[in-house]
This record gives sequence, C-alpha cells and structure tokens, in this order.
Amino acid sequence: MPDPATVTGSLPVTHPAQSAGPADATAELIAELTTHHLTIAVAESLTGGLLVAELVRIPGASVVVRGGVVAYDTALKRSLLHVDSSVLNVHGPVHADVAKQMAGGVRTLLAVNGVRADIGVSTTGVAGPGPDGGHPTGTVFIGLSKGTGSWAVPLHLHGDRGEIRAETVSHAIDAVRALIAQGDAE
Repeated sequence: MPDPATVTGSLPVTHPAQSAGPADATAELIAELTTHHLTIAVAESLTGGLLVAELVRIPGASVVVRGGVVAYDTALKRSLLHVDSSVLNVHGPVHADVAKQMAGGVRTLLAVNGVRADIGVSTTGVAGPGPDGGHPTGTVFIGLSKGTGSWAVPLHLHGDRGEIRAETVSHAIDAVRALIAQGDAE
C-alpha cells in the first residue's frame, strides 16, 4: 500500500486493451479480493448501479462485496456519504476530491458490525449527452479508498452515454485491481 502522504492522488491503471490478462477482469477481481480476504463497498453516481451489478454478476461475490449505494443526487453525496459540503459547494459533484470522499464514505456507511469495508470505490462524472456543470461529456473520476489512503483516477472518455458508463465500470474494475496489486508489492 503506498504511503498516503506521498501519493499524489492517482494510481496507474491498466486498461483492458493494454492487458494481456484474463478475459474476465471482474472474475479476477473477485478472486483477488477473496484470496486477500478483502471486502469492497461501492458508491456510484454516473454509473447508477452498473458497477455493483458487474461485481455481483460473479458467483461467490457475496463473500467480498458489501453492497453499493447510488448517490445520484448531490445532496445524497453530502448526507449519506459525508462528502464535505465545502468541496461540493466549490467544485460541484464532478471532482477528484468528491470521488475520494465518496469512496471513503461508503466504506463506513456499509460497515458490518462496526467494521468498515476494506476497499471503497466510487464513480462520479458526466456521461452526457452534453456537458454539465462546466465539465465536458466524458469527464469522470473514480475514487478509491483503502486503509488511511484515498486516491482519484481522472478519466476523459469518449462515446455516447452508455459507452461512457460502461467504460467507467471497466476502468473502476482495473483501478481496484491496481490498488490490490500495489498492496502486494510492499
């Protein structure tokens, strides 16, 4: 796990086209989480439940997937996931800090018996069809939280609304796998 004090806020992410790995990255992620005895919680905005649906598509996911929250409304990001009001007021819901705070917040929200999920992942951004809040279509942030660290993966995706949402899910799976791999490298 990288030292949170030295992380600049982003992680390297391998993309499916660049990976020579297995055909089903989601199945591999569930296997990696299971092997490492890690749980995951998901907070979604622009993907609207697609990410958690992709995770639970895999048999055995219930061992590691705590659940997911769709906080599409900005007010829910604040009230449910405890995203700082000042961040939302200054930057709006499409920002790296919002993604990081969503990922950390969902770990606590979906705690079981007082134990937070080991990993939080979130999605926020603009899927289109047009720009929103001064951000062009395809502006996306994936948030990650593990231990005391949090990171954001900025993306600039192209395509229609459905393609952007699907690509965000794919990139989120890859980002969580990269986070787990970094933990193994220590």
